[in-house]
Amino acid sequence: MLNVAEPITPEQPRRIARAEYDRMVEIGLFKGERVELLHGVIIKRAPIAPSHASPVDLLNEILVPRLLGRARVRIQHPLLAADESEPEPDVAVVPLGDYLTAHPDRAYLVIEVADSSLRKDRHLKGPLYAISQVDEYWLVNVAAKTVEVHRAPSADGWGQITRHDREAPIAPIAFPDVAVRIGDFLR
Repeated sequence: MLNVAEPITPEQPRRIARAEYDRMVEIGLFKGERVELLHGVIIKRAPIAPSHASPVDLLNEILVPRLLGRARVRIQHPLLAADESEPEPDVAVVPLGDYLTAHPDRAYLVIEVADSSLRKDRHLKGPLYAISQVDEYWLVNVAAKTVEVHRAPSADGWGQITRHDREAPIAPIAFPDVAVRIGDFLR
């Protein structure tokens, strides 16, 4: 007989492989849910608030015309990453290519807009983007109205992190001619 007063400790969770996750998505297992695969674990994503959606929309409007024919700007679409991960960054600037059969596995720039997700974006997704060799990662802090620019990725994290306020212009390393003033997308 089971003693209900005795605590039950769960077994080691089983990580999900990216191929398994993709198949689950394909058959509609997560229909109507906002999820992403991080380090082999399916993570729920928060609903999108207007304070989050607005900077994403504005970044899209700013970046697409300036990068047309040079790179593809993807909004909240999967990116193949290290460690059985398939995050869905708010904005990803990826090489031109045909992504009909596979998501991109390389990015010049990834941007996460953090309203309620600041901790996850800084401590979970930021290091993941570094070990995945994303060239550059911008963390938009909606509450503080700042952008952290992460550069020089390595297996140990980011070699350079700088913080910029609303008046500062920033440009991706891969496209130095595409300077963006933070106040233009973070109002």
